[in-house]
Amino acid sequence: MVAGSARVRDEVHIGWHRDWGDIPAGDWDALLTGVEGARPFLCRDVLQAMVDSGSACADTGWQPHVLTVHGTNGRLLGACPTFAKSHSYGEYVFDWAWADAHDRALASHGHHYFPKLLGAVPFSPIPGQRLLVHPGLDAAAQAAVRQTLLDALQAECAQQGWSSAHLLFLSEAEALQAERSGWLLRHGVQFHWCNRAPQPFADFDDFLASLHRDKRKKIQQERRKVREAGVHFEVREGADISPADWDFFYRCYAQTYLERGQQPYLTPAFWQAAALARPEAWVLFIAQHEGRPIACALLAVDREQGVAYGRYWGALASVSCLHFEACYYQPLSWCIAQGLRRFEGGAQGEHKLARGLLPVTTQSAHWLRHPGLRQAVADFLQREDQGVRAYVNELDERQPFKPCLSAPDGAATMSE
Repeated sequence: MVAGSARVRDEVHIGWHRDWGDIPAGDWDALLTGVEGARPFLCRDVLQAMVDSGSACADTGWQPHVLTVHGTNGRLLGACPTFAKSHSYGEYVFDWAWADAHDRALASHGHHYFPKLLGAVPFSPIPGQRLLVHPGLDAAAQAAVRQTLLDALQAECAQQGWSSAHLLFLSEAEALQAERSGWLLRHGVQFHWCNRAPQPFADFDDFLASLHRDKRKKIQQERRKVREAGVHFEVREGADISPADWDFFYRCYAQTYLERGQQPYLTPAFWQAAALARPEAWVLFIAQHEGRPIACALLAVDREQGVAYGRYWGALASVSCLHFEACYYQPLSWCIAQGLRRFEGGAQGEHKLARGLLPVTTQSAHWLRHPGLRQAVADFLQREDQGVRAYVNELDERQPFKPCLSAPDGAATMSE
């Protein structure tokens, strides 16, 4: 074990890798121990599957450019899941306006916003650690490794002539350390459901009883519409999800994108590989009508942390309130039955508040090389943060729970 922060800073080797295969899976996944938001999304075999399947790879503008920190004994002390990005699609933190302002001012001088350096979970707004550190290090050494990672990200941008580095949906502690290092912070809002503590909900009816009467009645009405339409759900978990189930899920997933005139980010080959690599991580809720499947929603689960993540859904038929049933009520019922402590409903979606998902602020950190752009973005973020704070305060005043229940653990507001 490295004893102190000074030794960590002095006795490390910084590495950059264009192939996840350069890093042994066991070494990488050891950094994920106890890390929320890491499993299954940051497991090395899942990240490798994104490249091998043609989903997040150089051809799609996601060139792996993975940062590692090794000790002198070869031990992997820290890492960051980073990509050289040639665009800003699939990120959920939008910086297109920054790119436009940068290039209008500097493109004529040969400086372009893209490529940029991005630390994130591809295609998913999953909050969690981005500066991964070996759990066997003491607190001071962990902080030193995180600082080494931050410094290396900046140095690499400077050396490559890249415009910027970005860490999306990172933890609050990481965000504060990045801010102390001169990075700009940007806040957003997600909606998470948290199980009641210390006495978890007994079942979905128990959860409903905790809501205001108007919210409870609305949910009951929405569920009744789905039942009266003759729709019921079958739940498939882990190894019980068949290849045919995965094929149907992909049809639904792709349909959601096609309805928006877009191509799906993740290919069928990715889902095949992810299902084989991490079968325990996936749950499908398949809507059936008159003996045939008509819709499907996917849940990713980190059982170690007790957290479920609502990810993708799609429908091949139109049924009133089917989206709410598939994406919220079925997953919440399952989470309660499993004793999970949190369900994250994904990006945005104020309609989730009325269904018991509470506002949680997220943090992203941004380092911009050009001082003029940095100042302009800093001014913008200051104004944006004021709006986010007002929005969170307004949402807090519309709590769906009865007054006797405080906000569940995990709900958060922006610090003053």
